[in-house]
Amino acid sequence: MLTVHHLGISQSDRIVWLCEELGIEYDLRRYERDPATRLAPEAYRALHPFGTAPVITDGKFVLGESAAIVEYLIATRGGEALARRAGDPDFADYLFWFNFANSSMMPALMTSMVVGLLGGGDRARPLLARGDRAYAMIEARLGSLPYLAGQSFSAADIMMHFPLTTGRVFAPRDISGYPNILAYLQRIAARPAYVRAMAKAEPDFTAPLT
Repeated sequence: MLTVHHLGISQSDRIVWLCEELGIEYDLRRYERDPATRLAPEAYRALHPFGTAPVITDGKFVLGESAAIVEYLIATRGGEALARRAGDPDFADYLFWFNFANSSMMPALMTSMVVGLLGGGDRARPLLARGDRAYAMIEARLGSLPYLAGQSFSAADIMMHFPLTTGRVFAPRDISGYPNILAYLQRIAARPAYVRAMAKAEPDFTAPLT
């Protein structure tokens, strides 16, 4: 049995959502953050040597890192419809956006969070420029296509959704000036699998979509 170990308000939202998209049978185990530190509880950190979310167990197999888990579930649970492979015209775009989420977008978000904690100021502007470029690029992409990899929804959208929504809980950002991103987030939020996933994983939390 596949078990998704879900830490509240974390990147493990992605894994619950993917399971719902693919109709995978899974056991959901929820863990709450420490109310004082907002960190994962000791029981969650003990699941994997690196101690971060998300984590799955599949029988005796333990796997961390959301991108690795998404690829693993697509490969082992018949999720090819959400991937793009060599020969597909969207293959390169799929690879870019799937990996951009954690390789570039999340570091930009974390930089913004640290700058906010340290007080920001004019000297911090160069540090935030990467995030500005990322949002501008996403806005332009979604001005010509409904989804990041092309005309249809893919796992790249699952990966990118977190830094555009829940990630802004940790690093607030006004996205009112990005109409294409706003419309995209509403399309995503209307997906039945996303609605089911958030009801199960985050019943007391509404991801920021505006």
